[in-house]
Amino acid sequence: MSLISLFDSFRGKRILVVGDLMLDSYIIGNVSRISPEAPVPVLDKTSAEFRLGGAGNVALNLASLGATPIIASVIGKDTSGSKILDILKDSGASCSCIVEISTRKTTVKTRVVANKQQVIRIDEEQTDDISGELKNILLKNIQTEIDNGIEAIIFEDYNKGVLTEELIADLIALSLKHNIFTAVDPKNKNFFAYKGVHLFKPNLKELKEGLQTIIDPSNLESIENAVNLLEKKIDNKITFVTLSEYGVFIKDQSKSMHVGAHIRNIADVSGAGDSVIATATLCLAAGASLAEIAEIANIAGGLACEKSGVATISIDELRRESLRLLTN
Repeated sequence: MSLISLFDSFRGKRILVVGDLMLDSYIIGNVSRISPEAPVPVLDKTSAEFRLGGAGNVALNLASLGATPIIASVIGKDTSGSKILDILKDSGASCSCIVEISTRKTTVKTRVVANKQQVIRIDEEQTDDISGELKNILLKNIQTEIDNGIEAIIFEDYNKGVLTEELIADLIALSLKHNIFTAVDPKNKNFFAYKGVHLFKPNLKELKEGLQTIIDPSNLESIENAVNLLEKKIDNKITFVTLSEYGVFIKDQSKSMHVGAHIRNIADVSGAGDSVIATATLCLAAGASLAEIAEIANIAGGLACEKSGVATISIDELRRESLRLLTN
């Protein structure tokens, strides 16, 4: 398959994203004086903005790459939850599997940025596991979307309580029953709960903490030994490890390969993993080879790092950069 055909096949793919939705709030301004009330800086606010984090940013990346994302999550019935829904709907994402509940708080991370530097972050969140009743409502909504046809499920886990062990097991069973690809962006709490998934994408820190082992990112044997240990525990089909400045490492049941990082003007690494999992999943669903998944998702992550804050990459950006770097 040519790169052009591969990228064209992204369009319209229905991808379900299950996990924690978060609202990133930014208060931006300048500091030029100290408060007379206390020895603290006074921020002269110039602007404020809202972005989506977690599963929301993965959905926005899928939409900007031409796919049709469907979000399954639980949010509070509050102002922040409404803002999340507005942003998702504006992007073209489907919110049919999102459950609003008045007894749960929407996760909000407020960053105060003074003179272009973040000075404090204020978190509002609720991280206990959702109830069995909420899990069943989510599953019912998801089953409806599966009946309508989806090509992959992305588990976007931020340890905020949506992805319980029971929900993970039920969704993996559903995916196997309906021959749906599964991809996981894990966190430490449920690290080994994703048994039998297709693509498991930890970063180096998550892999170290999950396995409780030392890994030398400059040593391919060290990485592969860790991946082999992981695969014995969760029996996944593909392991895709992002290694920051060392690039990425990918392995399936027959081969493995390392792809080095491309030289970039790094602005911000936050959100790069969201671009990587969105791109890798679309490549997987489109029938790309192991090398194509690694190369193209690696490029996607690099492009995201050149942007400030949590950002998305477009299909045009990804196509142009992939053709430049992979067709020499």
